[in-house]
Amino acid sequence: MAKKTVNLGLRRYFTDASVKDSYDLLKWHQLDAEILNFKTKEAIFRQESVEFPTSWSQNAVNIVSQKYFAGDLNKSNREYSLKQLIDRVVLTIAKQGRLNNYFNSPTEQKIFTEELKYILASQRAAFNSPVWFNIGVKDRSQQASACFILSVDDDMRSILNWYVEEGLIFKGGSGSGVNLSRLRSSAEGLSTSSGKASGPVSFMRGADSSAGTIRSGGKTRRAAKMVILDVDHPDIEEFIWCKVKEEKKAQALSQAGFDIGVDGKDIYNIQYQNANNSVRVSDAFMEAVEKDDNWALKAIDPRSNKKVMKTIKARKLFKQICQAAWECADPGVQFDDTINDWHTTPKAGRINASNPCSEYMHLDNSACNLASLNLMKFIDEDGHFLVDDFLQAVEILIIAQDILVSYSDYPTPKIAKTAKAYRQLGLGYANLGALLMSKGLPYDSDIGRAQAGVITALMSAQAYLTSSRMAQRVGTFSGYNKDQRGMLRVIAKHRRAVDNIDSNFVDEQLLTTAATIWDEALSQAKIHGIRNSQVSVLAPTGTIGLMMDCDTTGIEPDLGLVKFKTLVGGGHMSFVNQTIAKGLKHLGYEADQIKDITEYIKEKNTIIDAPHLEDKHLAVFSCSIGDNVISALGHVKMMAAAQPFLSGAISKTVNMPEDVTVEDVGDIYTEAWKLGVKAIAIYRDNCKVSQPVEVKKKQESESLENIIEKSFASKGVIRRQLPSTRNSKTFKFRIANIKGFATVGEFEDGSPGEIFITVAKQGSTLAGVMDALAISVSHGLQHGVPLKSYVKAFINMSFAPNGLTNDPDIRTATSFVDYIFRKLAKTYLRYDDLIDLGIVNFSEKAQAEHQKQTALIDDSNQTDVLDVKQTTPSDNPNHNLSPSPAPDLSSPICGSCGNHTQRSGSCYVCSVCGSTTGCS
Repeated sequence: MAKKTVNLGLRRYFTDASVKDSYDLLKWHQLDAEILNFKTKEAIFRQESVEFPTSWSQNAVNIVSQKYFAGDLNKSNREYSLKQLIDRVVLTIAKQGRLNNYFNSPTEQKIFTEELKYILASQRAAFNSPVWFNIGVKDRSQQASACFILSVDDDMRSILNWYVEEGLIFKGGSGSGVNLSRLRSSAEGLSTSSGKASGPVSFMRGADSSAGTIRSGGKTRRAAKMVILDVDHPDIEEFIWCKVKEEKKAQALSQAGFDIGVDGKDIYNIQYQNANNSVRVSDAFMEAVEKDDNWALKAIDPRSNKKVMKTIKARKLFKQICQAAWECADPGVQFDDTINDWHTTPKAGRINASNPCSEYMHLDNSACNLASLNLMKFIDEDGHFLVDDFLQAVEILIIAQDILVSYSDYPTPKIAKTAKAYRQLGLGYANLGALLMSKGLPYDSDIGRAQAGVITALMSAQAYLTSSRMAQRVGTFSGYNKDQRGMLRVIAKHRRAVDNIDSNFVDEQLLTTAATIWDEALSQAKIHGIRNSQVSVLAPTGTIGLMMDCDTTGIEPDLGLVKFKTLVGGGHMSFVNQTIAKGLKHLGYEADQIKDITEYIKEKNTIIDAPHLEDKHLAVFSCSIGDNVISALGHVKMMAAAQPFLSGAISKTVNMPEDVTVEDVGDIYTEAWKLGVKAIAIYRDNCKVSQPVEVKKKQESESLENIIEKSFASKGVIRRQLPSTRNSKTFKFRIANIKGFATVGEFEDGSPGEIFITVAKQGSTLAGVMDALAISVSHGLQHGVPLKSYVKAFINMSFAPNGLTNDPDIRTATSFVDYIFRKLAKTYLRYDDLIDLGIVNFSEKAQAEHQKQTALIDDSNQTDVLDVKQTTPSDNPNHNLSPSPAPDLSSPICGSCGNHTQRSGSCYVCSVCGSTTGCS
């Protein structure tokens, strides 16, 4: 029986009873929202006179206006204010809370409502996207969850039903995961005939085609799915290699001229591209790998009594997993025993699968609604963590999320039953990387990991304590009595993990508070039970991270130090991550020094060799990509620091440089297992678009020969003559302390027609090779071979000498040839060609756009390009610059606006329009 008189502890903290509406605590203004297509510069979305707090960036305004405002654009039913959006969601939740006896009185309901409104409007937190899409919208399914786990049994009806259920989930803009290990392998017989079963990999083709078809009709995000297979399944080797083979097919088709880019018209010839694949491994398997023992692949058909179908060396099988991941980033690895050792409801069934991004792991046919806190909103100017603010936000959000569990619609009756019986929640956070940088702390450091651990511990402890208080008010989750022992065992494990946080690296009061709240949560749970079987995960926070103006997503470090912004009216501008200045100030740098450093970063797109910067502080500003990167092990250790304090797991991809080995991948997977991480995926730079170096060089050489042969053999081609007296450009360069010169003679129109290359200290052999190269290229240019073809063929060639250069536009080069053709490209090719070749990133393009626009402004009093400033007054002159990370040019193109996406956990998110490929 629910005990309706228990005090939930609701109190006014952020708001004031004397203020009629919590919105009045913020300053608001009206402005226009607009999103441009990157290539055409045409507006793909525009809504005039929307209302937002002045503290929100233009980018956040654009994304929320397009993604989350309900109603038809340019019609009277269209939402135009953030107040309307938040009211729609919050008032729906509060009303449902009152109907289900969460609140003792209208006063308590009012406190909850105003506190939640303020938390959301001030960007302290955000719900996952389905809440903003659906909740409170008339005639729309009230689905609140982003993450789902399905199940498939070994019969055709169940398999076909899997397709249907996934399709319904994708249609709603959410993602799902499934473990296919119950399906008989392709080596086993059918029960109704003498034939063989199709096997799970075969059925994955149908599911992938279905997902791709539904994806193509969607407007807000691509289909997101996870497919898992146990490591002892007889078809595990086929599963491991299925995406690698398709990647090779994609490369062959691309070379043949087919359009197989993301959303390309021929991409549907490539299978398995809509899913993340993971192998579920056990402790026994990992131990067998270490010992180089045999590993048995066992039949699935129950009539076989787990007959051994094949025996293979565990180490050989593990190497296949690592090799495949090295080649195409799949499969990831999930550690089954670790996952189930932290399972709160083992009597209800094992944890077999996860959602697409691997942060939600619980029962089959279940769901989880997500919300995330913006950590940068919980530190003061001196970098002190605001504990009371944080705990209040956690409490309010957990209550709101739990109310949504009962109110929400679900795609299938089975999921609805499990979700309402076990009430899984997924509270997490974003901006950890920014928080650490702003405090002058390296992400990859013991102190950085200790900070992350104690914050995560505080979050989950307060969430479970709030859950226990709700249990007193409205009852425990339905399966609690059956799994009381398992639930309390896991909470106690969380509490013991607090003692492992190094007290030398965190504030003593912060650590004491975390331990105290865990003690209280465990004590209350023993007496009153728990309302939710899970409370926390760390999601990728793609779109909602942009909504909260976060510099970094989820648990990730910063992607890069330079950000870019698309300007209203076209063009881009680049900005140095504002967190850098905070970090430098915290480290004791003076204002003039900070200005010099940030200007250097903007100009050079690196912090290496920045003026005034002490070497010991370089690690503070390390990022996921670039020339000052966090080690792969650094990523794993950060996951391990947070994992013991999470109900679920962590959405994160471990970035690895292109030159790592297969053994390096294996070391990372092994270390993750030893450190207690539940799941891990890696991404080796360029693994999706390039072959091993030897193959790449051969292909490039052959391609160049074909180009030259066609150019000279074409009938009627006349050699273009250079003028007798001609202009030229000479470039002096240095690579790894070896100097050189390249002189380019030009045609009358300024295009290159000949090249001479001289390298200091070169021997006769190298001199001859460089002369031959220059002569060959010169003849080709004069016979009509496009410079772009040469650049495409020669950049990225790697041989000594290589390394840092003295050219501020080309910081590193893999060889003289690589440098020379990058320099030619930047001197003579258009920016569109440079982007197509992957030579420039958006920050470099943005600088040029900015300089061009500045020149135009200087020549005229008109301010059309930057007229957004006229409509967005703010106390903060930079608030509408909407900085966001410069995208990786190899990342998928956004299907909504044509801009490049950026990695967010295991997913990708468009920082311009907010479209995402995965959760939240």
